[in-house]
Amino acid sequence: MLNDSIQYHNGALYCDSVPVSEIAAHAGTPVYIYSLRRALDNLRRLQSAFAALRPHIHYSAKANANLAVLRALVRAGAGMDAVSGGEIYRALHAGAAPENIVFAGVGKTPDELRYALEQDVGWFNVENVGELRLLNDLAASMGRTAQIALRLNPDVAASTHRHIATGHGGAKFGLSIGAARDLLAHQSDYPCIRFSAIHLHIGSQLHDTQATRSAVKLALEVIAPYPDLRTVNIGGGLPVAYTPDDPIPNWEDFAAALTPLLKDYTVLLEPGRSIIADAGLLVVSVLYVKQQAGQTFVITDGSMTELLRPALYEAYHEIVPVKSPPVPGARSLLEVASDRIHIVGPVCETTDVLGRDRHLPGVQPGDQLAILTAGAYGLVMANNYNQRPRPPEVVVHEDGQTWHIARRRETWADLAQFEV
Repeated sequence: MLNDSIQYHNGALYCDSVPVSEIAAHAGTPVYIYSLRRALDNLRRLQSAFAALRPHIHYSAKANANLAVLRALVRAGAGMDAVSGGEIYRALHAGAAPENIVFAGVGKTPDELRYALEQDVGWFNVENVGELRLLNDLAASMGRTAQIALRLNPDVAASTHRHIATGHGGAKFGLSIGAARDLLAHQSDYPCIRFSAIHLHIGSQLHDTQATRSAVKLALEVIAPYPDLRTVNIGGGLPVAYTPDDPIPNWEDFAAALTPLLKDYTVLLEPGRSIIADAGLLVVSVLYVKQQAGQTFVITDGSMTELLRPALYEAYHEIVPVKSPPVPGARSLLEVASDRIHIVGPVCETTDVLGRDRHLPGVQPGDQLAILTAGAYGLVMANNYNQRPRPPEVVVHEDGQTWHIARRRETWADLAQFEV
């Protein structure tokens, strides 16, 4: 969705003060572009929304792990939420202090746990009894103590897409209420573990505040008998608007719903999408336009290998032209209706569709299109299917004027270099 950083000037799309066409001319397409200014503004907006709770914010690196993005957020005071050893390594490489890193994830390996202990990572979000036993044994063998939060699965159904709902009983994530209570009642069985918090995350892109409030109330009931447990990690899940009329609560609504419950607790927050999604866009070029079976297909050089979300989640992203003919009086280029068209990629899969039934001005081969709100779960989920090199990532700096290629485009040689 268009915003203060991604918008049109005189019929041309800009990222802050930089024409998107200028970046595409230098970096080629497909290309990801991120506004650091917008990402940092989002971080400040989130801090302001939850100001009454003064939360410790750990950015969820799984949303976008570009080092330039991570470094900017670390400099702005954010900690990191990592879900793998690789993300811990990347967070440290970006300058995050070990004590400000949370290690989450449902299937941490022994090597990853050992690495996290060696690096003195501040928090472990524990999701099952076997993991807690393994972590205790590893910490004992290394002469360490691990600080943990028990991740609760409150069996609460979040109002979101079924693929990103994580707090219901049928999900693989977290501990049941009974299991969490049993572990808390037997803390002495784990001498190298410091039980310090309860953690929950019921899903991403949450569409109401009530489910989160219900989950937090359950979590507080679980830790109520333990006066030393006064830290609550409420995860992420804060929604982002992918269209101007997305029916989602704003962040202040979530804060208002949770503050009365958590005002006497230390609060951790793990936002990812809400910080980086609308700071990014994916620019693609049109290869061909064809009519078939009464439909118009716009075939681009971008695909599901660069942006998997539409194929995986049936996710909707606005798609707009990088350059457009002037339309007097139009609020948005999306309001300029022409033929309904499908924006598709070249990958040999029927699901390789970036947008269906879109209204766009007449699109021609050689035109460039921008897929908006693509900063989260874009390149981090990209792949090399059909032996397609992954695209470069460009960051527009905080000054809004300068930019650089933060990650170069892969080559065919890159794809073959690890094979022997």
